Amino acid sequence: MTEPLVCTNDGIRRIQSALREQELDGWLLYEFRGINPIAKTLLAVGKTTRRGYFFIPADGEPVALIHAIEGSAWRHWPWEARTYSGWRDMETELATLLEGKERVAMEVSPGAAVPTLDFVPAGLAELLLRSGVELTSSGDLISRFHSVWTARQRSDHEAAAEDIRDLAMRAFQRAADAIAGGAPTTEGALSAWILDEIAAAGYPAQTGCIVAVGRTAADPHYAPEGDGETIVADELLLIDLWGARPGSVAADQTWMGVMGEPDTRTVEIWEAVRDARDAAITFLRERHAAGDEVRGFEVDDAARAVIVERGYGEYFVHRTGHSIDTLLHGSGPNLDNLETRDDRRIIPGVGFSIEPGVYIAGDIGVRSEVNVFWSEDGPVVTPGEIQRELFVYAGG
Repeated sequence: MTEPLVCTNDGIRRIQSALREQELDGWLLYEFRGINPIAKTLLAVGKTTRRGYFFIPADGEPVALIHAIEGSAWRHWPWEARTYSGWRDMETELATLLEGKERVAMEVSPGAAVPTLDFVPAGLAELLLRSGVELTSSGDLISRFHSVWTARQRSDHEAAAEDIRDLAMRAFQRAADAIAGGAPTTEGALSAWILDEIAAAGYPAQTGCIVAVGRTAADPHYAPEGDGETIVADELLLIDLWGARPGSVAADQTWMGVMGEPDTRTVEIWEAVRDARDAAITFLRERHAAGDEVRGFEVDDAARAVIVERGYGEYFVHRTGHSIDTLLHGSGPNLDNLETRDDRRIIPGVGFSIEPGVYIAGDIGVRSEVNVFWSEDGPVVTPGEIQRELFVYAGG
Protein backbone atom coordinates (compact mmCIF):
# COMPACT_ATOMS: atom_id res chain seq x y z
CA MET A 1 0.00 0.00 0.00
CA THR A 2 1.31 3.48 -0.90
CA GLU A 3 2.13 5.62 2.13
CA PRO A 4 -0.37 8.49 2.51
CA LEU A 5 0.88 11.84 1.25
CA VAL A 6 0.40 13.53 4.62
CA CYS A 7 2.46 10.82 6.32
CA THR A 8 5.62 11.54 4.34
CA ASN A 9 8.22 14.26 4.77
CA ASP A 10 8.12 15.05 1.08
CA GLY A 11 4.33 15.28 1.07
CA ILE A 12 4.28 17.62 4.03
CA ARG A 13 6.95 19.84 2.49
CA ARG A 14 4.94 20.11 -0.74
CA ILE A 15 1.74 20.95 1.13
CA GLN A 16 3.49 23.53 3.29
CA SER A 17 4.97 25.20 0.22
CA ALA A 18 1.46 25.49 -1.23
CA LEU A 19 0.12 26.90 2.06
CA ARG A 20 2.75 29.62 2.05
CA GLU A 21 2.01 30.44 -1.60
CA GLN A 22 -1.65 30.96 -0.64
CA GLU A 23 -0.73 32.91 2.51
CA LEU A 24 -2.44 30.36 4.73
CA ASP A 25 -1.39 29.48 8.26
CA GLY A 26 -2.32 25.83 7.86
CA TRP A 27 -4.70 23.14 6.67
CA LEU A 28 -7.02 21.52 9.20
CA LEU A 29 -8.38 18.12 8.14
CA TYR A 30 -11.42 16.88 10.04
CA GLU A 31 -12.53 13.26 10.01
CA PHE A 32 -15.52 11.56 11.66
CA ARG A 33 -17.14 8.35 10.42
CA GLY A 34 -16.09 9.02 6.85
CA ILE A 35 -17.93 12.36 6.70
CA ASN A 36 -14.99 13.97 4.90
CA PRO A 37 -13.82 11.84 1.93
CA ILE A 38 -10.94 14.23 1.30
CA ALA A 39 -9.48 13.70 4.76
CA LYS A 40 -10.29 10.00 4.65
CA THR A 41 -8.31 9.55 1.44
CA LEU A 42 -5.37 11.77 2.33
CA LEU A 43 -5.03 10.13 5.74
CA ALA A 44 -5.68 6.58 4.42
CA VAL A 45 -7.84 5.86 7.43
CA GLY A 46 -10.44 3.16 7.84
CA LYS A 47 -13.49 3.30 10.07
CA THR A 48 -13.53 5.99 12.76
CA THR A 49 -16.00 6.38 15.60
CA ARG A 50 -14.76 9.60 17.20
CA ARG A 51 -13.77 13.04 15.92
CA GLY A 52 -10.22 13.51 14.68
CA TYR A 53 -8.35 16.69 13.69
CA PHE A 54 -5.13 16.83 11.70
CA PHE A 55 -3.36 20.14 11.43
CA ILE A 56 -0.64 20.82 8.87
CA PRO A 57 0.90 24.22 9.67
CA ALA A 58 2.57 26.35 7.02
CA ASP A 59 5.75 25.90 9.07
CA GLY A 60 6.63 23.23 11.61
CA GLU A 61 5.46 19.67 12.11
CA PRO A 62 1.88 18.40 11.71
CA VAL A 63 -0.13 17.51 14.81
CA ALA A 64 -3.10 15.17 15.21
CA LEU A 65 -5.80 15.54 17.85
CA ILE A 66 -7.57 12.20 18.31
CA HIS A 67 -9.81 10.54 20.85
CA ALA A 68 -8.12 8.52 23.57
CA ILE A 69 -9.74 5.25 22.47
CA GLU A 70 -8.66 5.45 18.82
CA GLY A 71 -4.88 5.26 19.04
CA SER A 72 -4.74 2.03 17.05
CA ALA A 73 -6.63 3.56 14.14
CA TRP A 74 -3.92 6.19 13.79
CA ARG A 75 -0.80 4.13 14.43
CA HIS A 76 0.38 4.95 10.90
CA TRP A 77 0.43 8.68 11.74
CA PRO A 78 4.18 9.52 12.11
CA TRP A 79 3.84 12.96 13.65
CA GLU A 80 2.81 14.17 17.11
CA ALA A 81 -0.59 12.88 18.25
CA ARG A 82 -2.41 14.55 21.13
CA THR A 83 -5.43 12.93 22.73
CA TYR A 84 -8.67 14.05 24.32
CA SER A 85 -11.53 12.17 25.94
CA GLY A 86 -14.26 14.70 26.79
CA TRP A 87 -15.67 17.55 24.77
CA ARG A 88 -14.17 20.13 27.09
CA ASP A 89 -10.71 18.64 26.56
CA MET A 90 -11.34 18.53 22.83
CA GLU A 91 -12.29 22.21 22.58
CA THR A 92 -9.36 23.26 24.77
CA GLU A 93 -6.86 21.21 22.79
CA LEU A 94 -8.31 22.41 19.49
CA ALA A 95 -7.96 26.04 20.58
CA THR A 96 -4.34 25.37 21.61
CA LEU A 97 -3.64 23.68 18.28
CA LEU A 98 -4.83 26.74 16.37
CA GLU A 99 -3.52 29.40 18.73
CA GLY A 100 -2.04 32.33 16.83
CA LYS A 101 -3.36 31.08 13.50
CA GLU A 102 -5.45 33.47 11.42
CA ARG A 103 -6.26 31.88 8.02
CA VAL A 104 -6.80 28.13 7.97
CA ALA A 105 -7.91 25.98 5.04
CA MET A 106 -10.68 23.42 5.54
CA GLU A 107 -13.15 21.58 3.34
CA VAL A 108 -15.64 24.43 3.22
CA SER A 109 -17.33 26.21 0.33
CA PRO A 110 -18.60 29.78 0.82
CA GLY A 111 -22.35 29.79 0.46
CA ALA A 112 -22.24 25.99 0.02
CA ALA A 113 -21.58 26.79 -3.65
CA VAL A 114 -19.55 23.65 -4.46
CA PRO A 115 -20.92 20.61 -2.57
CA THR A 116 -17.85 18.46 -3.33
CA LEU A 117 -15.79 20.88 -1.22
CA ASP A 118 -18.24 21.31 1.64
CA PHE A 119 -17.66 18.63 4.31
CA VAL A 120 -17.20 20.58 7.56
CA PRO A 121 -20.32 20.55 9.77
CA ALA A 122 -21.84 23.95 10.48
CA GLY A 123 -21.41 23.50 14.21
CA LEU A 124 -17.69 22.84 13.93
CA ALA A 125 -17.26 25.81 11.61
CA GLU A 126 -19.11 27.95 14.16
CA LEU A 127 -16.82 26.74 16.97
CA LEU A 128 -13.69 27.58 14.99
CA LEU A 129 -14.95 30.95 13.80
CA ARG A 130 -15.81 31.83 17.39
CA SER A 131 -12.16 31.31 18.30
CA GLY A 132 -11.13 33.96 15.78
CA VAL A 133 -9.86 31.68 13.02
CA GLU A 134 -10.80 32.59 9.45
CA LEU A 135 -11.77 29.49 7.48
CA THR A 136 -10.94 29.46 3.79
CA SER A 137 -11.69 26.81 1.19
CA SER A 138 -9.10 24.11 0.63
CA GLY A 139 -10.32 23.76 -2.96
CA ASP A 140 -7.00 24.48 -4.69
CA LEU A 141 -5.16 22.27 -2.19
CA ILE A 142 -7.58 19.45 -2.94
CA SER A 143 -6.96 19.78 -6.67
CA ARG A 144 -3.22 19.69 -6.11
CA PHE A 145 -2.89 16.96 -3.51
CA HIS A 146 -6.03 14.86 -3.78
CA SER A 147 -7.51 14.99 -7.28
CA VAL A 148 -4.38 14.76 -9.44
CA TRP A 149 -3.92 11.40 -11.13
CA THR A 150 -0.91 9.17 -10.63
CA ALA A 151 0.93 7.79 -13.65
CA ARG A 152 -0.73 4.42 -13.08
CA GLN A 153 -4.19 5.96 -12.80
CA ARG A 154 -3.69 7.81 -16.07
CA SER A 155 -2.57 4.61 -17.79
CA ASP A 156 -5.54 2.73 -16.35
CA HIS A 157 -7.92 5.45 -17.49
CA GLU A 158 -6.57 5.51 -21.03
CA ALA A 159 -6.92 1.74 -21.33
CA ALA A 160 -10.43 1.89 -19.90
CA ALA A 161 -11.37 4.69 -22.31
CA GLU A 162 -10.65 2.56 -25.36
CA ASP A 163 -12.32 -0.54 -23.93
CA ILE A 164 -15.41 1.40 -22.85
CA ARG A 165 -15.66 2.96 -26.30
CA ASP A 166 -15.44 -0.46 -27.98
CA LEU A 167 -18.14 -1.76 -25.66
CA ALA A 168 -20.43 1.15 -26.54
CA MET A 169 -20.04 0.34 -30.24
CA ARG A 170 -20.94 -3.29 -29.59
CA ALA A 171 -23.97 -2.20 -27.57
CA PHE A 172 -25.32 -0.12 -30.47
CA GLN A 173 -24.78 -3.00 -32.84
CA ARG A 174 -26.50 -5.38 -30.44
CA ALA A 175 -29.58 -3.11 -30.40
CA ALA A 176 -29.58 -2.88 -34.20
CA ASP A 177 -29.14 -6.64 -34.63
CA ALA A 178 -32.05 -7.29 -32.25
CA ILE A 179 -34.30 -5.06 -34.38
CA ALA A 180 -33.14 -6.73 -37.60
CA GLY A 181 -33.79 -10.14 -36.07
CA GLY A 182 -37.37 -9.26 -35.20
CA ALA A 183 -36.91 -9.33 -31.42
CA PRO A 184 -36.01 -5.78 -30.33
CA THR A 185 -34.26 -5.43 -27.00
CA THR A 186 -35.19 -2.99 -24.22
CA GLU A 187 -33.44 -0.24 -22.32
CA GLY A 188 -33.28 -2.43 -19.22
CA ALA A 189 -32.00 -5.54 -20.99
CA LEU A 190 -29.28 -3.63 -22.86
CA SER A 191 -28.26 -1.89 -19.63
CA ALA A 192 -27.85 -5.24 -17.88
CA TRP A 193 -25.76 -6.59 -20.75
CA ILE A 194 -23.50 -3.50 -20.72
CA LEU A 195 -22.91 -3.76 -16.97
CA ASP A 196 -21.94 -7.42 -17.28
CA GLU A 197 -19.57 -6.62 -20.12
CA ILE A 198 -17.91 -3.72 -18.27
CA ALA A 199 -17.13 -5.98 -15.32
CA ALA A 200 -15.94 -8.80 -17.62
CA ALA A 201 -13.57 -6.37 -19.36
CA GLY A 202 -11.79 -5.72 -16.05
CA TYR A 203 -13.50 -2.53 -14.89
CA PRO A 204 -15.74 -3.60 -12.00
CA ALA A 205 -15.38 -0.40 -9.93
CA GLN A 206 -17.57 2.70 -10.20
CA THR A 207 -19.59 0.89 -12.83
CA GLY A 208 -22.84 2.12 -14.35
CA CYS A 209 -24.69 3.02 -17.51
CA ILE A 210 -27.69 4.84 -18.91
CA VAL A 211 -29.52 3.43 -21.91
CA ALA A 212 -32.34 5.68 -23.10
CA VAL A 213 -34.34 6.19 -26.26
CA GLY A 214 -34.92 9.72 -27.54
CA ARG A 215 -37.79 10.82 -25.30
CA THR A 216 -36.55 9.08 -22.13
CA ALA A 217 -33.07 10.50 -22.75
CA ALA A 218 -34.64 13.91 -22.08
CA ASP A 219 -34.12 12.94 -18.41
CA PRO A 220 -30.32 13.33 -18.05
CA HIS A 221 -30.09 10.74 -15.24
CA TYR A 222 -32.78 8.44 -16.57
CA ALA A 223 -33.22 4.97 -15.12
CA PRO A 224 -35.95 2.67 -16.53
CA GLU A 225 -38.55 0.94 -14.44
CA GLY A 226 -38.11 -2.74 -15.16
CA ASP A 227 -37.35 -3.28 -18.83
CA GLY A 228 -38.15 0.31 -19.75
CA GLU A 229 -38.85 1.24 -23.36
CA THR A 230 -38.31 -1.08 -26.31
CA ILE A 231 -35.57 0.04 -28.71
CA VAL A 232 -37.31 -0.04 -32.09
CA ALA A 233 -36.53 0.99 -35.68
CA ASP A 234 -35.95 4.73 -36.25
CA GLU A 235 -35.37 5.26 -32.51
CA LEU A 236 -32.72 7.68 -31.26
CA LEU A 237 -30.56 5.89 -28.69
CA LEU A 238 -28.30 7.37 -25.98
CA ILE A 239 -25.72 5.13 -24.29
CA ASP A 240 -23.79 6.54 -21.32
CA LEU A 241 -21.41 4.08 -19.63
CA TRP A 242 -18.54 4.16 -17.17
CA GLY A 243 -16.18 1.94 -15.22
CA ALA A 244 -12.75 1.75 -13.59
CA ARG A 245 -10.16 -0.63 -12.33
CA PRO A 246 -10.30 -0.86 -8.51
CA GLY A 247 -8.67 2.15 -6.87
CA SER A 248 -8.16 3.90 -10.18
CA VAL A 249 -9.82 6.48 -12.42
CA ALA A 250 -12.96 5.75 -14.42
CA ALA A 251 -13.64 6.32 -18.09
CA ASP A 252 -17.04 8.00 -18.52
CA GLN A 253 -18.52 8.41 -22.01
CA THR A 254 -21.81 9.15 -23.80
CA TRP A 255 -22.58 8.16 -27.39
CA MET A 256 -25.56 8.76 -29.69
CA GLY A 257 -26.99 6.53 -32.44
CA VAL A 258 -30.14 6.19 -34.53
CA MET A 259 -31.76 2.88 -35.44
CA GLY A 260 -32.59 4.27 -38.89
CA GLU A 261 -32.24 7.56 -40.73
CA PRO A 262 -32.24 10.63 -38.44
CA ASP A 263 -34.56 13.53 -39.19
CA THR A 264 -33.27 17.06 -39.77
CA ARG A 265 -34.17 18.31 -36.28
CA THR A 266 -32.35 15.44 -34.55
CA VAL A 267 -29.24 16.14 -36.62
CA GLU A 268 -29.50 19.84 -35.80
CA ILE A 269 -29.62 19.16 -32.06
CA TRP A 270 -26.79 16.64 -32.29
CA GLU A 271 -24.61 19.14 -34.14
CA ALA A 272 -25.28 21.81 -31.51
CA VAL A 273 -24.17 19.42 -28.77
CA ARG A 274 -21.16 18.14 -30.72
CA ASP A 275 -20.02 21.65 -31.57
CA ALA A 276 -20.39 22.75 -27.94
CA ARG A 277 -18.20 19.81 -26.88
CA ASP A 278 -15.61 20.74 -29.49
CA ALA A 279 -15.73 24.42 -28.50
CA ALA A 280 -14.78 23.44 -24.95
CA ILE A 281 -11.86 21.32 -26.21
CA THR A 282 -10.69 24.12 -28.53
CA PHE A 283 -10.90 26.66 -25.69
CA LEU A 284 -8.71 24.45 -23.50
CA ARG A 285 -6.14 23.96 -26.26
CA GLU A 286 -5.97 27.65 -27.08
CA ARG A 287 -5.59 28.68 -23.45
CA HIS A 288 -2.78 26.19 -22.95
CA ALA A 289 -1.02 27.27 -26.16
CA ALA A 290 -1.17 30.89 -24.98
CA GLY A 291 0.26 29.95 -21.59
CA ASP A 292 -2.84 31.29 -19.84
CA GLU A 293 -4.49 29.74 -16.81
CA VAL A 294 -7.99 28.37 -17.21
CA ARG A 295 -10.77 28.01 -14.67
CA GLY A 296 -13.69 25.62 -14.64
CA PHE A 297 -16.45 28.17 -15.16
CA GLU A 298 -14.75 29.55 -18.27
CA VAL A 299 -14.90 26.20 -20.06
CA ASP A 300 -18.58 25.90 -19.22
CA ASP A 301 -19.15 29.35 -20.72
CA ALA A 302 -17.37 28.36 -23.95
CA ALA A 303 -19.51 25.26 -24.45
CA ARG A 304 -22.78 26.83 -23.31
CA ALA A 305 -22.40 29.78 -25.68
CA VAL A 306 -22.65 27.43 -28.68
CA ILE A 307 -25.88 25.83 -27.50
CA VAL A 308 -27.37 29.21 -26.62
CA GLU A 309 -26.45 30.55 -30.07
CA ARG A 310 -28.18 27.55 -31.70
CA GLY A 311 -31.40 28.33 -29.80
CA TYR A 312 -31.32 25.48 -27.25
CA GLY A 313 -29.81 27.25 -24.24
CA GLU A 314 -32.81 26.70 -21.95
CA TYR A 315 -32.53 22.96 -22.51
CA PHE A 316 -28.90 22.65 -21.40
CA VAL A 317 -29.75 22.14 -17.74
CA HIS A 318 -26.52 20.89 -16.16
CA ARG A 319 -22.85 21.85 -15.98
CA THR A 320 -20.57 21.09 -18.93
CA GLY A 321 -18.38 18.68 -17.00
CA HIS A 322 -17.46 17.15 -13.66
CA SER A 323 -14.15 16.38 -12.01
CA ILE A 324 -12.94 12.80 -12.27
CA ASP A 325 -10.48 11.43 -9.71
CA THR A 326 -10.74 8.23 -7.67
CA LEU A 327 -14.45 9.03 -7.58
CA LEU A 328 -16.42 9.29 -10.82
CA HIS A 329 -17.69 12.67 -9.68
CA GLY A 330 -14.50 13.86 -8.07
CA SER A 331 -13.47 16.77 -5.89
CA GLY A 332 -11.30 18.65 -8.39
CA PRO A 333 -12.46 21.52 -10.61
CA ASN A 334 -15.79 21.11 -12.37
CA LEU A 335 -16.61 22.81 -15.67
CA ASP A 336 -19.48 24.77 -14.21
CA ASN A 337 -20.94 28.24 -14.37
CA LEU A 338 -24.57 27.11 -14.09
CA GLU A 339 -25.11 24.97 -11.01
CA THR A 340 -22.17 26.71 -9.31
CA ARG A 341 -19.49 29.19 -10.32
CA ASP A 342 -16.45 26.97 -10.10
CA ASP A 343 -13.52 29.35 -10.30
CA ARG A 344 -10.84 26.83 -9.36
CA ARG A 345 -7.85 26.66 -11.67
CA ILE A 346 -7.43 23.60 -13.84
CA ILE A 347 -3.94 22.42 -12.96
CA PRO A 348 -1.69 19.75 -14.49
CA GLY A 349 -2.64 16.26 -13.33
CA VAL A 350 -6.40 16.67 -12.95
CA GLY A 351 -9.09 15.14 -15.14
CA PHE A 352 -12.70 15.90 -15.96
CA SER A 353 -15.55 15.19 -18.35
CA ILE A 354 -16.86 17.40 -21.13
CA GLU A 355 -20.52 16.52 -21.70
CA PRO A 356 -22.88 19.19 -23.01
CA GLY A 357 -26.46 18.14 -23.67
CA VAL A 358 -29.89 19.27 -24.86
CA TYR A 359 -32.95 17.87 -23.05
CA ILE A 360 -36.47 18.71 -24.21
CA ALA A 361 -38.90 17.04 -21.80
CA GLY A 362 -41.07 14.31 -23.28
CA ASP A 363 -39.42 14.77 -26.67
CA ILE A 364 -35.68 14.26 -27.09
CA GLY A 365 -32.40 14.12 -25.20
CA VAL A 366 -28.94 14.35 -26.76
CA ARG A 367 -25.56 14.33 -25.00
CA SER A 368 -21.94 13.78 -26.04
CA GLU A 369 -19.33 13.01 -23.42
CA VAL A 370 -15.57 12.66 -23.54
CA ASN A 371 -12.93 12.90 -20.82
CA VAL A 372 -9.88 15.15 -20.56
CA PHE A 373 -6.62 14.77 -18.67
CA TRP A 374 -4.86 18.12 -18.21
CA SER A 375 -1.22 17.28 -18.80
CA GLU A 376 1.84 19.54 -18.75
CA ASP A 377 1.54 19.47 -22.56
CA GLY A 378 -2.12 20.48 -22.55
CA PRO A 379 -5.45 18.67 -22.72
CA VAL A 380 -5.42 14.98 -23.61
CA VAL A 381 -8.87 13.83 -24.77
CA THR A 382 -10.05 10.25 -24.26
CA PRO A 383 -10.98 8.10 -25.99
CA GLY A 384 -8.60 8.73 -28.86
CA GLU A 385 -11.39 8.62 -31.44
CA ILE A 386 -14.42 10.73 -30.52
CA GLN A 387 -17.83 10.84 -32.17
CA ARG A 388 -18.17 13.23 -35.10
CA GLU A 389 -21.54 12.24 -36.56
CA LEU A 390 -24.61 10.39 -35.29
CA PHE A 391 -24.15 6.64 -35.65
CA VAL A 392 -26.73 5.35 -38.13
CA TYR A 393 -27.88 1.74 -38.12
CA ALA A 394 -30.25 0.01 -40.52
CA GLY A 395 -32.70 -0.69 -37.73
CA GLY A 396 -34.70 -3.33 -39.58
